[in-house]
Amino acid sequence: MEILPAIDLLGGRCVRLVQGRYDRVLEYEHDAVECATCFRAAGARWVHVVDLEGARSGRIVNLDALRRIAATGISVEFGGGVREEAAIQAALDAGAARVIIGTRALEDWEWFRAVVHDQRFSGKLSLGLDARLGKVAIHGWTRDTGRSALELAEEVAAWPLATICYTDIGRDGMLLGPNVEAIRALAAVSAVPVVAAGGVTDLDDVRRLAELKLAGVVIGRAIYERAIDLRDALAVAREVWGAT
Repeated sequence: MEILPAIDLLGGRCVRLVQGRYDRVLEYEHDAVECATCFRAAGARWVHVVDLEGARSGRIVNLDALRRIAATGISVEFGGGVREEAAIQAALDAGAARVIIGTRALEDWEWFRAVVHDQRFSGKLSLGLDARLGKVAIHGWTRDTGRSALELAEEVAAWPLATICYTDIGRDGMLLGPNVEAIRALAAVSAVPVVAAGGVTDLDDVRRLAELKLAGVVIGRAIYERAIDLRDALAVAREVWGAT
């Protein structure tokens, strides 16, 4: 299981949104490239980068920041504002190893099916399922779709996706612990590897999620506020996977 430190970009700064709300921004004085460099030095192989302005506007805004982060040598999972094929290609060209699509996928399922099966993008795309009480939200979490995350995960079971990136909106940025039961239910029905985000607070949370055999866990605020040391989280993930 990979531990993916989170870098959320807003106005060129690393921030965290509490429950995805743009009016509840926690600002960190860290340069994104410096963060990525430190994460890689600590042993992380992946970083989870979200263009918050892109998610809100519907177009990638922080492409240069993505390019500079990828240049540090860490593998980048990137999302936010990716709503057309040109944007997918631009993100990949800028160095993203995989690209998350959420809003456009949910609004135009047939388009999403086509790009996932497009040879250019096969195995490089992730379905972003950001859920509030089990129902998926889009447009930077500002609009609920009414669609079930579990049903969508089952529908893409045979698609050549890299991962499903699942975020529990109610836990994100709250330091309340992850919604383990919801994540367990999703992992149980998903044939696609699952990366989970939202609420990871301490090493016990990391251990519980590692036991679910996820592909990865995203950790943001807990790392920035030093509730979790990244090296310790990576060690716990290795320990659990090595023992099972």
